[in-house]
Parts: sequence; C-alpha cells; structure tokens
Amino acid sequence: MRTYLQTLQPTIQNYFKILSPEGIPEFLYDYIETPEMKKQGGISVSCGTIYSKMFQYKFWYSSLDHSVAVALIIWNFTRDKKQTLAGLFHDIATPVFKHSIDFMNGDYETQESTEELTTKIIRESEQIMSLLNRDAIQIEEVCDYHIYPIADNDTPQLAADRLEYTLSNGLGAGDEKLWELEQVEQIYQNIEVQKNEENREELGFKDKEIAEKFVYGMSKLSSSYIQNKTKFSMQFLADIMKKMSEADLISKKDLYNLSEKQIIEKIENCKQYNIDKCFHFWKDAVKIKESDIPVAGKYCVKIKAKIRYIIPLVKIQNKSIRINRISEVANEDIQKALNFHTKKYAYLDFEF
Repeated sequence: MRTYLQTLQPTIQNYFKILSPEGIPEFLYDYIETPEMKKQGGISVSCGTIYSKMFQYKFWYSSLDHSVAVALIIWNFTRDKKQTLAGLFHDIATPVFKHSIDFMNGDYETQESTEELTTKIIRESEQIMSLLNRDAIQIEEVCDYHIYPIADNDTPQLAADRLEYTLSNGLGAGDEKLWELEQVEQIYQNIEVQKNEENREELGFKDKEIAEKFVYGMSKLSSSYIQNKTKFSMQFLADIMKKMSEADLISKKDLYNLSEKQIIEKIENCKQYNIDKCFHFWKDAVKIKESDIPVAGKYCVKIKAKIRYIIPLVKIQNKSIRINRISEVANEDIQKALNFHTKKYAYLDFEF
C-alpha cells in the first residue's frame, strides 16, 4: 500500500502532478517508503522557523516532500533512475531544524555541514541497499547528487534542488506566498534542459518573460531567507541544541533519529538555562527587534548567512544566455537579492 501520497494535502498533491504529470514512478515508491526516508517526514523545510508566530507558513512541507519533489523534477527532465535517486537521497542526512544545525556547526555561509553523513546512512540501510542491488545501482552512483548537473550545480545556476525550493516556497511552503499552482505550472512548463557557457547541461527557460517572472519571485524569496527574524531563529534553535547537547540532555543521534515534534517536547520540558521559558518566548513572538549596535542584557545575535540566488539561462535565437545579460528588469531583481541588507543585530527581550 502506497501510504506516502495519502498523507499529503491537496496543494502538495497537485504540485507533484505538475512536476511529474504521469505521477510518481513506480520504482521510486519503494525507496520513499524506507525508514530512512520516512524519517524526513518529521522535519520541516523551514529550519524550525515554522514554530514561531513571527512566520506565516501556509502549509507544512517536510524534508521528505522536498526530496520527493526534487526527484520528480529530475525524473521529468532526465528519465534517469540514478540521477533521480541521487536527488531523492540528497537530504537523507538532514537533522531536525535542518540548516539550523549548520549554524550550530558554525557553517553559516555554505550550509553543507551535515551532508557528509549521506553515504553512511544509505550504506547502513538494509532496505535501501537491497533496493539498489535489485535495480543494479552502485551506492557511488546515488550518494552524491553534486555529480549530476541537472540535480545540483553551483550558484547561481539553476538545477532541480534550487528550482524546487523556489517553487514550493513561493507556493506557500515558505514565509511569503508568491504564486498559485497555475503560475507554478506556467513557470515549470517553460523550463527545458539547455547547455550553459561551460557546455554543461543546465535547466533553462524557453521564454524571457517567464524567466523574468521566476527571477522576480526568486529575489523576494532570497531576501526572506536572510531576514533578521530568520537568522535569529536559526541561531536560537542552534544554541538550544548546543546547550542541551553539552548538558547531555540530547545526543547528536537524537538530532538525526527523532522528529522535530519529539525534540520540541524535550525542549519544552527542559528547565536548565531557562530553555523552556526562552523557547516559549520565541514561539509566541510576532516580531523581531533589530539594532545596528549590540544590545546588552538580551539574547542578541549577528550573523552573515548564505545568500541564495539564481541567474537562470534563457533561450534567445537558439542560444542560451543568462537572463541578467538581456533583461534589465531581471538584472535589477537579482541585484536586489544580492544587495539585500538588514540591521546588524537581531534580538528578543530575554537573556539566554
């Protein structure tokens, strides 16, 4: 029985139909239903920010949902099982609160500190290894999605991972809803596999106007990822995890084996360092406070975070060109994303 799809709300089900009109390919279901993948269903793509009233998410979207969607995009454009599975597995090592744990590890700007566990998790999964053996696929062919340019590539290029979180966040999985399913479909159907400046495959747009629409949404989302309320929240959750870990109240294994719901239970029952009270203060806060100078006596943070942005290709007279070279409108939006600044410090009225 295929249980995963039945758990999804209609918006996500319809979104998946756009990404793969023929549905989820049969071979993929068995991998989705493994314990290692299903565990990702208890982790939000919001990096934990969804639990504070400062953020307005329209629906729950899990790390599993994101991974399946990435796999569907890759399958749609390549029909290649290995690349599709590499996309499905790319976040299999994601811990609770997602990139907040990168903040805990001091990896603010690349946010890749947890990826090294991917191969280990796949190799130690009897079910996944059995399925790979069934499909005559080597672990080396699916444990690193960076080797497939349609799955992943360097910023600011467009690949399945970057495309997926832009579409889903703009649809309502993020803090700012930018488009409905109809607009997502219009954007998605305008994308094809093209060759970039390095003669490598890359996802690109057929029409300049649609590319401009996508870039506009991307620039809005790019700014939202590095707002002070976002950076503050991720650092706060990272500091909670660090303090609880140092006090042996939580283990590194817990970050990878428990759901966010289970971890939050532990946080809300933690009296040390006033963790429970501080967490509830953040949870009920509706607005962050900001300053250009440090604020004494408050939990106050200053973080330089990763800027996520995309400069997609667009086909012009049978040649693929970066949109910023042919569209002043798109170039302005890209510059807005790159030059977005907040006040230096963010804080709330508690000591931690």
